[in-house]
Amino acid sequence: MSKNIGCRIVTGYKRPSAALVKRFENLPVANIDDCMNRLAAVHQDIRPMNKAKLLGTAFTVKVPQGDNLMFHKAMDMAMPGEVIVIDAGGMDNRAIFGELMINYCKLRGLAGVIVDGTIRDFDTLSQMDFPVYARGINPNGPYKNGPGEIGTTISFGGQIVHPGDIIVGDADGIIIIRPDEAEELADKADAVLIKENGIKETMDKDGTYCRPWVDEKLQELGCEYITY
Repeated sequence: MSKNIGCRIVTGYKRPSAALVKRFENLPVANIDDCMNRLAAVHQDIRPMNKAKLLGTAFTVKVPQGDNLMFHKAMDMAMPGEVIVIDAGGMDNRAIFGELMINYCKLRGLAGVIVDGTIRDFDTLSQMDFPVYARGINPNGPYKNGPGEIGTTISFGGQIVHPGDIIVGDADGIIIIRPDEAEELADKADAVLIKENGIKETMDKDGTYCRPWVDEKLQELGCEYITY
């Protein structure tokens, strides 16, 4: 391992199979999070900049606040189907990228770009069919001085991201999934989705929403009922 911590590029990490990633294609982020003890979502300030759904594997980038040199390098290195995940330290007063860089990422077949920081050219990015998530918008452009890292473990919106992790995002937010946990997690999230669809069908058909656990919990709490 290089000793130049803070300025290095790591390659050769293992990527999950496309079939494993595809297991999460139609699963809502909220359902996946429910199966991860409701603690796995990235910070709620990191929001979708358009309506394109996010799914791919993590290509990690760490940049100094307000600098995008390593993102420029990452755009040439990331493979189709990968999501560039940028740890920009949450800085919100300087954009890390805009329209030109996202157009290039789309041209290269990448699956999205997410940044714990800000973007610019929102009018254009908001209309694109290419997933972009960010903390906000700022017209101040980035510097290109470095240093930075590619292919290392990073922090993103309060969650740890390893190269090759599975990234899932929708209008609710983003979930980070470890590949060695993905198969079991997909099975659980599938079961949750089937259960919820059944509940909705019953509600539509019978106008009822059966939740016996509510009264059971109130009884456990010793809830007092008072009638006047």
